[in-house]
Formats: sequence, structure tokens, C-alpha cells
Amino acid sequence: MLTSVKSVFQSLRSHRATIALCQRCLTTSSSEPAIDPVTYDKREDVTIIGLNRPHCKNAMNSIMAQQLNIVLKSFEEDHSSNVAILHGNGTDFCAGYDLKEASQGGLSEEAKEVLKEHGPMGITREAFKKPVIAALSGYVIGGGLELALACDLRIASSDTILGGFNRKHGVPFIDGCTVRLPALIGLSRALDLILTGRPVDANEAFSMGLVNRISDGDLINEAFRLAKQISDHPQFCLLTDRHNTYYSTYNAKSLQDALNHEFDNGWKVVNVESVKGAQKFVNRKR
Repeated sequence: MLTSVKSVFQSLRSHRATIALCQRCLTTSSSEPAIDPVTYDKREDVTIIGLNRPHCKNAMNSIMAQQLNIVLKSFEEDHSSNVAILHGNGTDFCAGYDLKEASQGGLSEEAKEVLKEHGPMGITREAFKKPVIAALSGYVIGGGLELALACDLRIASSDTILGGFNRKHGVPFIDGCTVRLPALIGLSRALDLILTGRPVDANEAFSMGLVNRISDGDLINEAFRLAKQISDHPQFCLLTDRHNTYYSTYNAKSLQDALNHEFDNGWKVVNVESVKGAQKFVNRKR
């Protein structure tokens, strides 16, 4: 049973400033359905987060972005949940930022600072503490592509279309595409997609490493199986290796810096999980 985002608000006492900002913005136009723009559910130790504006292909607006940020923080603070799945309710993952909202005029400097903290898509300027899997379907374009790139892994249904369609409208990438896409697929392929804005289907996206898996079955169930595979591993070791991988990709000053960072952080795991894991392996072989 899906949990209302409003109930998530009650558990986030440490984020009162963000919650207050979000609640001040909880007004809708007469054409906007009276539904929570983000849904939040748990299945065992996996959190399932849904973008919930299917009437506009889950295009992001300011209210959805703020609630998505709050829901992600709730997942990160939930010690009983190890992995999150981010998906779009309906047929599409996310068709980018809502151009109807963007067309209303320029943004103030105050709005710019709010957006700069978390990104217009709500979570794209965050360094997630735990793994997040994007379950992609339908349109994954513009800011929706950037949202998918912010996740650790991407599993896509065969009907998925990815691309920078914002190129046609003079809307820049400001949610991390020019940072994350080259790191994922290489500079040449990234520039091809960024400069042309052309659509990429699931098969081509898989061939270039933009998505990790293609699903021909139930997308959420397959994403859940992947999440459980990750969640069932010893978590201190897994999160340490995940952190070291991101550090070496984006933050390391040199090869030696990356190697030292990996060793120093990895060494902290040895007496906590590694020895126990080795003992379990040895005892199983006896």
C-alpha cells in the first residue's frame, strides 16, 4: 500500500526548513490533479519511490522536486532500507522539467539559490548515501535523463526513449548531465547526445553503457530483484566500495590519491565484516 508523502513529512524532523519550504508551495492550479506528486512505498528492505504526475509524463515541477528531495532524505535515514528504486507512475519515467511552469518567466535570485542547492529535479545535486536504481520506461528526456544519470544503476523497459530534447528549446543542462554523462559513456558519445539532442532507444543506450539492463518483463519486479541482490550483501563493505568508486571517478586528485583513499577506507572494513566473512566461508568448506 502506497504511503502518502504527507505522512513522510511527519518523520523528517531534522529537515524542518526544507519541509516548511515545500509546504508553503503546496498549491495547485485548477488543472492540476489533487494527488501527491511523489509516492513512497517499502517492500522488505527496498524503498520504492514513484514520480506521480502521469497526466504530463511525470514532468517535474517545483512541488514534485521539493517532495522528491524530502522522500530521498527519508530513505537515507531509514536504517531498515538499503536500496531505493526510482520509477515513474504510468507509462513514462520523466519527460524533464515542466515547460508550462518554466514558461511563466525568469527566476529570482532567491529561487536560483534554492534550485542550486538541490537542482531543479530535486535530487540531482545530491551525493546519495545509499544505492538508487532508476527503473526507466517511456520518455526519459531532458531533466528526466539527468535524474536517471544521478542514480547508481539504470534498468530500462524495451520501449524507453532517452535524450536531451531540451536542446530544441534552448534549455541548458543544469542537473548534472554534462558532468555525469561523459563519466558514464565517454566524452565522444556524451557530446553526440548533448549537442544533437537526438533520441536513443533502449538497445542503443545499453550498447553504450547508458543503461545497465533491459527488461522485457515487469520492470518494477526486475528492479526489485536487482535491488535485493545488492541489499543482501554485507552493507558496510558495499557502501565503502561504492564511495571509493565515486571518489576515484569525480574527486581524486591523482591515481595515488585514489589508491590511498581506497586502501584507507577499505581497511576500516576488514575487522568489521571481512574477517567474519572469511570465517563463514572457511566453516562452510569444512
